[in-house]
Amino acid sequence: MPNRRAFLASLAASAAAPKLSPVEHVKRCLSQIEKLNPSLNAIITVMADRALADAKVVENSKPRGPLWGMPIALKDLYDTKGVRTTAASKQYIDRVPTEDAEVVRLLKAAGAIIIGKANMDEFAYNYTGETSHFGPARNPWNPALSPGGSSGGSAVAVAAGMCFAALGSDTGGSIRQPAAFCGITGFKPTYGRLSTQGVLPLAWTLDTVGPMTRTASDALLLFLAMGGRPTPTPAPRFGIPRKPFFDQLDSETAQIVEAAILQFQGAHDVPFPKIEPSPEVPELTRPYLRVINAEAYAFHKQMLEKSPDNYHPQIRQNIANGAAVTAADYIHSRRELDRWRATANSLFPNVDLLLTPTTPGPAFPLGKPGSLLYLRNTALWNLFGLPAISIPCGFTKNGLPVGLQITGRHGEDSRVLAAAIRFQRGTTFSTPPAARDQNRA
Repeated sequence: MPNRRAFLASLAASAAAPKLSPVEHVKRCLSQIEKLNPSLNAIITVMADRALADAKVVENSKPRGPLWGMPIALKDLYDTKGVRTTAASKQYIDRVPTEDAEVVRLLKAAGAIIIGKANMDEFAYNYTGETSHFGPARNPWNPALSPGGSSGGSAVAVAAGMCFAALGSDTGGSIRQPAAFCGITGFKPTYGRLSTQGVLPLAWTLDTVGPMTRTASDALLLFLAMGGRPTPTPAPRFGIPRKPFFDQLDSETAQIVEAAILQFQGAHDVPFPKIEPSPEVPELTRPYLRVINAEAYAFHKQMLEKSPDNYHPQIRQNIANGAAVTAADYIHSRRELDRWRATANSLFPNVDLLLTPTTPGPAFPLGKPGSLLYLRNTALWNLFGLPAISIPCGFTKNGLPVGLQITGRHGEDSRVLAAAIRFQRGTTFSTPPAARDQNRA
């Protein structure tokens, strides 16, 4: 892994030269993969030959789509025609789909080029990036740290310049938490806004697919290309729900987030309803846990019985926990979830968007996972089905990125993205201190 200055230089080089051809873009990204993937383990399957061939086709195509020539990586639970899709599991080590996932088809139609399948926590059922059959993905700012999960490989690939963008999936924070840990932008759209056809599930009622990019502007491009709808975005009013989102924060994270919030004119504290925590896992709610446990178990039950040793031990235990959820528990939890989603707009008292930390602290060491507190601020929005984005808002004294989360009402994805775009264009919070110092010099 290069030192920090060399890493920043390589990242800047990979993001430069917008006038390059699709073939040249793909070659640059493949060079980054060759150089950095042995140490970061972000990509499971490199699609070099196919990507170069597709780039030549795109280069000569007319008309040119909005993602013309953009190399994109896919979390390895998106089906890809003729290319294995493993969900980072031995269970699916030889699984080769016959069709592309619907959003992959749409991205290709917009001119994107699929460059590889990204590493992930097995079947998306963890948040550390290390429960993969192919070994842990590693944080590009410090390879001893977690990149987050379950879309850790996607976040690393974007941050390290192995692709221009990537797709992740988000059931409790699996796009936003890795984005925060790796210093990129990660967007979870409104539940049901984008198709999940051809995407291996964790929990159908909570799963959302979305883009992971360097900037919110790029996230908007991908969102629209994947089937998102643009909506008017008048000047928003910002609210800050202090509890529970600002409880138990790392002190540096709290300072960085508070400084970033000052950039949002008129942002003020707003109340947030008290939501009872689960007795077993106080960082999360009972309906959320019951739904994810039951639905994951339903999908995996036959494989768990037939070939339990093909799972990572931790993932096997996570899945097995769902056997204890009764039908009555599941039905009651689904009804509660539906009630919360129906009343979600009440969470925005005279404001349009909510500002919170994405996670309570920066990336933790591999092998020493933080508690499920690292999902508290993200999983609630899966429960409500609301659109939320994580954007970089500063760096710790050790040079680790911190994420700010912006959440909007149901269906107001464009408003969330527009606010993130304005923040990134008007500030330098997402620029690492070393890069800011270099620019001033």
